Amino acid sequence: MLDLAMPYIADLHLHSAYAYATSKSLTLENLTKWAKIKGIDLLASADFTHPAWFDELNRKLSPDGGGLYQFDGVHFVLGTEVSCVYQQGGRQRRVHMLLFAPDLDTVSRLNLALAGHGNLKPDGRPTLTMSARDLTALTLEINPNCIVLPAHAWTPWYGVFGSKSGFDSLEECFLDMTPAITAIETGLSSDPEMNWGVGELSNKTIVSFSDAHSLPKLAREVTALLGPLTYPGLAEALSQNRVAYTVEFYPEEGKYHYDGHRKCGVCQPPAEILRQTGPCPVCGRPLTLGVLNRTGSLSNGKVAGIRGGDGFIQSPDGRPPFIKLVPLQEIIAEVMGQGPSTKKVQIIYLQMIEAVGSELQILINATEDDLARVSGERIAQAILQVRAGDIQVEPGYDGVFGKVSIGIPESTTPVPKIDKREPPGMAEVESRRLL
Repeated sequence: MLDLAMPYIADLHLHSAYAYATSKSLTLENLTKWAKIKGIDLLASADFTHPAWFDELNRKLSPDGGGLYQFDGVHFVLGTEVSCVYQQGGRQRRVHMLLFAPDLDTVSRLNLALAGHGNLKPDGRPTLTMSARDLTALTLEINPNCIVLPAHAWTPWYGVFGSKSGFDSLEECFLDMTPAITAIETGLSSDPEMNWGVGELSNKTIVSFSDAHSLPKLAREVTALLGPLTYPGLAEALSQNRVAYTVEFYPEEGKYHYDGHRKCGVCQPPAEILRQTGPCPVCGRPLTLGVLNRTGSLSNGKVAGIRGGDGFIQSPDGRPPFIKLVPLQEIIAEVMGQGPSTKKVQIIYLQMIEAVGSELQILINATEDDLARVSGERIAQAILQVRAGDIQVEPGYDGVFGKVSIGIPESTTPVPKIDKREPPGMAEVESRRLL
């Protein structure tokens, strides 16, 4: 078992209440509470380009002396996502990028410069009329210590490798600035194994973050980084591949894994698409080619990982391992036969956190005995099945999330009796299923 206390757990792609289609509960106060529930050591501040949110960050965050910031015992790095929409190579390109800065003064200067390329006020993830290459150059010109990396690199519509508006290589996108791109975020519909066969990523750091639009979605993907918990330490970890492991969504559950057409209900794996030459068999219009198709088309050949007894998947050439998990609320919900946002599921969830520790500790390291003692045999068995990969997933496609099925057999040991005294933090559990 890996010791969660050794590396630090980072979730560096998330949003505030000021971003489009996000929960109003995404405040600094709630983010810190949920970071502790989930087991996150370092969060991105999110949305620092938005004037109101940047003002709040200025007022509430305190420097920690190492280039990071603190609020209520949780570390933050100044980080945000922006959307570059522009023309290149005769096509419209849409590329989402993650930016990180070492101090508030740098953010202030960066915001002033970016305001010349788009309106920063309507959305915490602003749309900029500049290329990903020019964004990278501008950011590093303002401060060479900034960090720039592509967000959810394989997403069809907004990924640097996306089938709809992306590129076939990093060099095609970033041109002379390509050496500055030392890491990529895989996104929910992709895992490291799907990236290992892509030749130009062999010397890039592969990271995973949640892209949370609501509090419960934090840590659905995280990266465990090695080195000091400082801004220089973070920069070095991202540039030098100092990753202990990543925690991954099952990529099949991501909403762009398979090829398909949501309007017509068509969902097909890449092999079937090749036989059908591409158009939707129902309406004849082009299908949205998913991440599995795209990673395969840019790969030099599949590199298969080896699953260990602890659930971690190792690469044959020593790259950082990863583990695929299902969020704890979803596991409890399936066993209970209820929705993840129902009160009974949420009460059990927080009672388990209170008894065992963080969600990541429960999903990765807790023993079967510990789990059974606090959750009952059926929930404990479900967690172990997820850890071992013993589940079924109906793949997502064209904006439709996949569906996980754990298939828990009936047990003589019932699910835990619910303590109707709500544990602390119950009011902050959200009922909406946001991205």
